[in-house]
Amino acid sequence: MTADDQRRSPTQLTDDQRLDWLRLIRSDRIGPATFRALLGHFGSAAAAIEAAPELAKRGGRAIRICPVDAAQREMDELDRLGARLIAISENDYPPLLVHIDGPPPLIAVRGNAAIFSRPTIAIVGSRNASITGVKIAKSLARDLGGQGYAIASGLARGIDAAAHEASLEGGTIAVLAGGLNRIYPPGNVRLAQAIVDNGGAHLSEMPIGWEPRARDFPRRNRLVSGLSLAAVIVEAAARSGSLITARLAGEQGRLVFAVPGSPLDPRSVGANRLIRDGAHIVTDVNDIITEIAPMLGQPAVQISPIEET
Repeated sequence: MTADDQRRSPTQLTDDQRLDWLRLIRSDRIGPATFRALLGHFGSAAAAIEAAPELAKRGGRAIRICPVDAAQREMDELDRLGARLIAISENDYPPLLVHIDGPPPLIAVRGNAAIFSRPTIAIVGSRNASITGVKIAKSLARDLGGQGYAIASGLARGIDAAAHEASLEGGTIAVLAGGLNRIYPPGNVRLAQAIVDNGGAHLSEMPIGWEPRARDFPRRNRLVSGLSLAAVIVEAAARSGSLITARLAGEQGRLVFAVPGSPLDPRSVGANRLIRDGAHIVTDVNDIITEIAPMLGQPAVQISPIEET
């Protein structure tokens, strides 16, 4: 069963089915691809859970199935947080995310899941952002929000935080590398709450309470680009997480945009190389809208960027 098969006839899970899905995906050695294969073969998560230990034994290795009480505890903690689990088979699941390689079977969401139905643009960039880079990120996020686009980013310092802050009114999605109750960096806790308070959402595939590790951030980045029509890079060093997001966006068939910067500024080396290698150059928001609007069946109307107040 492919991800597309799971969405072809959207199905709302019962509480028992949701618990079984959570137990299966939280079990040892079961990632998104194995989850889909098991669900396709056995027809349900409950049946897969029953069969998985024997299958693992035949393969010569043990497997730990997530206990019922552990999965129920996670669901209860999400409920106390005002969050919920959305399955890939359900209507509220971000529609573009279904089509990436290894989409998470379940995502934990806090806030307004309806925002996933809106066309979304990712804006990411340097944590050590320049004043100019922050200003550009805010301008693009504000202008795109004014045209009905939601803004996705990773809630990091610098460019990510600037994009979220400027798109609070228009709507923004923070994709977390850890659990929904582990906001990182801690300095962005207030911004994270403002996102929810203003009709945006937090999204994570990680268990509640999970402390993000270095290898979790690229995994998060595939979701940032995966739920978006395009990724816009505003400042990126030669080796940076933003370039990982750009690469993943390209592999996922998303458009990649980059804002050019001074060749003397190491924070612009990565973005400038993206442009050299074929990324769309961004001089103002119209460069993005011109490419995106026809994909949505809309005219590419030129707009006047909103002046910062």
